[in-house]
Amino acid sequence: MTLSEVQNAIDERKICVLIPTYNNEKTLTRVIDGVLEYTQNIIVVNDGSTDSTSEILITYPQITVLNLPENKGKGNGLKIGFRKAKELGFNHAITIDSDGQHYPNDIPVFVKALLAENEDVLLIGNRNMSQDGIPKKSSFGNRFSNFWFWFETGIKLEDTQSGYRLYPLHRIPKKYFTPKFEFEIEIIVRTAWRHVPVKNVPIKVLYDPAERVSHFRPFKDFTRISILNTVLVTITLFYIIPRNFIRNFRKKSFKRFIKEDVLESDGTNRTKAFSIALGVFVGFSPFWGFHTLLVISLSVLFKLNKVLAFIASNVSLPPFIPFIIVASLFLGSPFVAGESDIFNQEWNFELVKNHFLQYIIGSMILAISMSAISWIATFLFLNKVSPENN
Repeated sequence: MTLSEVQNAIDERKICVLIPTYNNEKTLTRVIDGVLEYTQNIIVVNDGSTDSTSEILITYPQITVLNLPENKGKGNGLKIGFRKAKELGFNHAITIDSDGQHYPNDIPVFVKALLAENEDVLLIGNRNMSQDGIPKKSSFGNRFSNFWFWFETGIKLEDTQSGYRLYPLHRIPKKYFTPKFEFEIEIIVRTAWRHVPVKNVPIKVLYDPAERVSHFRPFKDFTRISILNTVLVTITLFYIIPRNFIRNFRKKSFKRFIKEDVLESDGTNRTKAFSIALGVFVGFSPFWGFHTLLVISLSVLFKLNKVLAFIASNVSLPPFIPFIIVASLFLGSPFVAGESDIFNQEWNFELVKNHFLQYIIGSMILAISMSAISWIATFLFLNKVSPENN
């Protein structure tokens, strides 16, 4: 793309460049001057700098400057910048760090990639962390972040920590929980959860120890990032995965489900049988109210067929519950001393309350037994219908 084409695209797509800065007086001028070659749609968030940053910004009357009274972290600065960008009518924001590691002449890379998409997309600059000159701790931190981003979203990226990004302002979340470096992890994960594609684009990077000022605090910030990932993983397992699964399942007809998810799904007959056995086990287990969360989460953990496991877990549909309760109490009675003659009592949840331990033991025996029977029956059936998948 020519310079004029990039400039026109920035104006037509309503793109701004957001620069959060904190005590980067050595490199800030170079970054702003580089961005000005492409656009004057610049928002600088001065996050309580105590050096000459304020004096430098006074010399740029053509850009928008937000001066914060005290330093509260990069994440807080980005949130304030995003709000201002939307107030000014922008649809996208390219964020670039002010420490000099990013090259403003990579802006066309983001613009070109955006124009190639037919939908909103979040783009992250890929710095090629394997190249010479990249600090080892940065390379390790990036691989660590990439793994957890993949676990939480199912999207594989080569660089998830780069601050050089293009955000679709109207598709990112409106509220956040983190104010500092971990914010950049939270926003890409939660944006991906909103079904917005997140992709890498190749960029250059410069690590100059003579002028680069890093505000990353290894112990404190790594701890904050670890806590955030723990929360995000929990939400992924117990909400996002079940939510996405149920939404996708509802879109399919029963005939299509049998064809695609049973006979033509990935995995051997043995894996499919284990998937159904898992569903049956969870369905008969005493964890009422958590069956869907458990079966989907365990399917992901053990790499089983989520659809088959979910369908099989529905053996505990309401019409079957009284029979499951009676069978569980009956099987558990030999292991609990005391009154165990359930046939002379009304079969309801009061009965379960009075014989709780008996019910728990019996339900686990029932779950294991029916799970084993289901595995054998399913495996024999599938082996007969489609033996080539063994």
